[in-house]
Amino acid sequence: MAKAIVVAAPASGSGKTLITLGLLRAFRNGGVRVAAAKVGPDYIDPRFHEAATGRPCYNLDAWAMSPSQIKGLVAELARDADLVIIEGVMGLFDGPRGAKGSTADLAVMLELPVLFALDCRHQAQSAAALVHGFASYSKDLDLAGVILNRTASERHELLLREALSHEVLLALRNDEALSWPSRHLGLVQAQENSALDAFIEAAALRVSNPKALERILDLARPLEGTGGGQVLPPLAASIAIARDDAFSFSYSYLLDSWRRQGAALSTFSPLADEAPDATAGAVFLPGGYPELHAGRIAANLHFLDGLRSHAGLIYGECGGYMVLGESLIDSNGMSHAMAGLLPLTTSFAKRKLHLGYRQLEPLRGEPWNGVLRAHEFHYSTAVSEGPADHLFTARDAAGNTLENMGLRRGRVMGSYAHVIAEAG
Repeated sequence: MAKAIVVAAPASGSGKTLITLGLLRAFRNGGVRVAAAKVGPDYIDPRFHEAATGRPCYNLDAWAMSPSQIKGLVAELARDADLVIIEGVMGLFDGPRGAKGSTADLAVMLELPVLFALDCRHQAQSAAALVHGFASYSKDLDLAGVILNRTASERHELLLREALSHEVLLALRNDEALSWPSRHLGLVQAQENSALDAFIEAAALRVSNPKALERILDLARPLEGTGGGQVLPPLAASIAIARDDAFSFSYSYLLDSWRRQGAALSTFSPLADEAPDATAGAVFLPGGYPELHAGRIAANLHFLDGLRSHAGLIYGECGGYMVLGESLIDSNGMSHAMAGLLPLTTSFAKRKLHLGYRQLEPLRGEPWNGVLRAHEFHYSTAVSEGPADHLFTARDAAGNTLENMGLRRGRVMGSYAHVIAEAG
């Protein structure tokens, strides 16, 4: 039976992604069949996990998914693995206001121990009070061990070890060389840097302490549950999915779920001027970074004409929604013609952060029926909308009513929301 453990931290920026990548690759290099999961709706970190393990990484979301959906997805990950490492999101107890959804909530739900990654810069013995507070905040949480990150010296490490009552599994020196560039939605995507594998190997070397790795395996807890994790019906029996650097925000757990439900999936690259499979029952344009490639997309007429002539359902999320519109204004204020299938103009020149969980209900039973859980995270803005039906009614995570989201015109529909799952 596969075992699992959670890597968490007191705050974002503590180094838990780098530590998780190092552990994943170190275990893989040691012959352990290791799989990865990521807490929350993040699209970027899972691609790094997949590069480290050579396996799909699934998102697990305690707000958007039911316990049975989560346990089913974890069981799918564990089907041919010895160990599943789950990277947390933000701080250990951070989540939507007034609702479950934190890393701690997920760890308690799955009855898994937590490795606590602590950024030790600018503190010494005070770290003990911080760890004690996090460990005692919830009686249901098992904070099983601490990883000291960004220690400055042997003396600094010794002060920390002497002060802490929790077991210290690893102590890692601060290494500015192990950093990865970022942009407006997070880290620069894994596939955009040819040095990725060397970066992951360097992270693995940092954590490759045989005794520590053996101890982490001992602390990990056996998983229970059966596979499945069907979170959302497929859009059609066959689906053509855009996939490249501009359209990379699709969930591995969702695509695998569609395959398990019998859907035939194909992929195409709009940036390579590829058209979707004309015989597919639906086209899915996921989010990504079309605002960084708007000129190239506008020039790729084979892709745009193939999209316009497609007879099936066409559905776009966030960046995909922007490309379904009439034009996209880039950061320099230049307008680029898009597919023109929805009466929509979006702008990356007028930036405004839109962030948060969403509860959606399709107004006309498509592309899905019933209550949906989703997430919104973008800086672009819809600067004009023409005559078309709205796609969803919307509420935030607390249930407050928001304006209707998205547009629909005939077979073409989309919104800024990334749909995660059917409400359980």
